[in-house]
Amino acid sequence: MGILGSLYTGLSGLNGQSEAMSIYGDNIANATTIGFKTSRPEFTDMISKSLRGLAGGNQIGCGVHLSAVNPILSQGSISQTDSATDLAITGDGYFVMNGADGQCYSRNGSFHFDKEGNLINNDNYRVMGFQADENGKMTSKLGEVGIKRTVIDAKKTSEVKLNMNLDLRADLSKVFDPANPDATSHFGTGVTIFDSAGTSHVTTVYFNRTADGVWTWRAMVKGDEVAGGKKDEMIECAKGKLLFDGDGRLKEQVTEKSSFTFTKGAKPDQMVRFNFGDDKMHGGQGLQVTQYGSTSEAYKTIQDGFTAGTLAGMTFNDDGSLTAVYSNGESVNVAQIALAKFENPEGMFKVGQNRLRESRSSGQPTIGTPQSGGRGRVSSKTLEASTTDVATELINLMQAQRNFQANSKVVTTSDEMLQEVINLKRN
Repeated sequence: MGILGSLYTGLSGLNGQSEAMSIYGDNIANATTIGFKTSRPEFTDMISKSLRGLAGGNQIGCGVHLSAVNPILSQGSISQTDSATDLAITGDGYFVMNGADGQCYSRNGSFHFDKEGNLINNDNYRVMGFQADENGKMTSKLGEVGIKRTVIDAKKTSEVKLNMNLDLRADLSKVFDPANPDATSHFGTGVTIFDSAGTSHVTTVYFNRTADGVWTWRAMVKGDEVAGGKKDEMIECAKGKLLFDGDGRLKEQVTEKSSFTFTKGAKPDQMVRFNFGDDKMHGGQGLQVTQYGSTSEAYKTIQDGFTAGTLAGMTFNDDGSLTAVYSNGESVNVAQIALAKFENPEGMFKVGQNRLRESRSSGQPTIGTPQSGGRGRVSSKTLEASTTDVATELINLMQAQRNFQANSKVVTTSDEMLQEVINLKRN
């Protein structure tokens, strides 16, 4: 039994090193596979034969077997690409994808859009993410990432924010004349307002200092753009007052009227709120209009309306959110890439095509947004390279080859010894 046992011991070594060669060969074969993680074989000895039974000691080993193939989940190097839909994860987490055979996971972020606007991988598995509502605000609803809105509707202006300074030194004797507003106002600035049909209208806001710390403002539009107006006149559509304290800070704003009835199919009586930064309106979050002894000047004007637009492009942000960019200059968040995190990612089950599934060993995934709950960061125009180090794997191959040769010597030597036993009969 001793000679036969040594044969089987050598055979177990040959089998083990053959399996190791397959693992190292697989690592080398996937040296250019996006998001691939190398694996390593782990061996354990087989049950030993004891010469003294339960007394312990004096045991003879019976060989080796492959006990585990464990992936090495180190971070792959990040390479730059030219495709905006190429995504890489830096840190922990897996992309969540959905296909005909259910949900799966991957580190391969080589994605593109199909004809229906869905973000998919090369095997037509759809990428999952958290959906945004119509206003671009992210929700907790998990669904397929895609751009469904190729056209964005026009939005009428409802608020105009102005950031400026009004000159404290303005002459109080100047009286405003609606027939000649440019010459009779202390200061004027233009802002574009969109009506309900998405048509833009240049509106001029005129300012006049009427008393110490008191300014009157008027929003005027060309007469041929509003109902009842004439081509060569300016029509007042909004009016109000600004009240400043002794330090030049706005303490109150009063709107006396605001009604824009644009022509060319727009809805009548459009109300536009002119926001000059009253502290009472913004809870003390900072001033937009001041009254200092320097030249009147507008720093910034912001309005929330826009015309209709068609899809012009898309981009991924650093937080993994997909933003659609339209021809009118507007951008709307569509979805945010979801990442799955496992308690034991080494226990996930490989199903081919760079895909993995959960198993009993891995546990169930916890799905969330990038950079939350220990999940990694998602970056666009990048891909995670394979973690295979070809030089290391070649050394492993040579070592496995030598071990295979050594185990083959055990088999051939045992065979020679067995031949000698057979020859005893002949002698």
